[in-house]
Amino acid sequence: MSRLRRGMRRSRGWALVALLVVAMSAPALADRAGYDSQKAGHPVKIAYYVLYPVGFIIDVLVLRPAHWLGQREPFRTVFGVEVAPDYELVDPGTGADAVD
Repeated sequence: MSRLRRGMRRSRGWALVALLVVAMSAPALADRAGYDSQKAGHPVKIAYYVLYPVGFIIDVLVLRPAHWLGQREPFRTVFGVEVAPDYELVDPGTGADAVD
């Protein structure tokens, strides 16, 4: 390979590095003067802040225990839940097999 081609390849490498440095520093140069914290609250986001904890509590205190209970007999038969043959239900407290 000629000396000229190696020099050009090296120059392209440095140009790529310089371009990446400029691209990575662009967010630091962004203009923050247009941000107004008084106008930044979207109504749906505000509703989310109120409703998320309620939904989480319902999930943890109602839905998860209901799902766990629905996987056990006699509720499994009542609700028509079929357990795959290779799936084992294990009681998390004792580690014992919980399938009847």
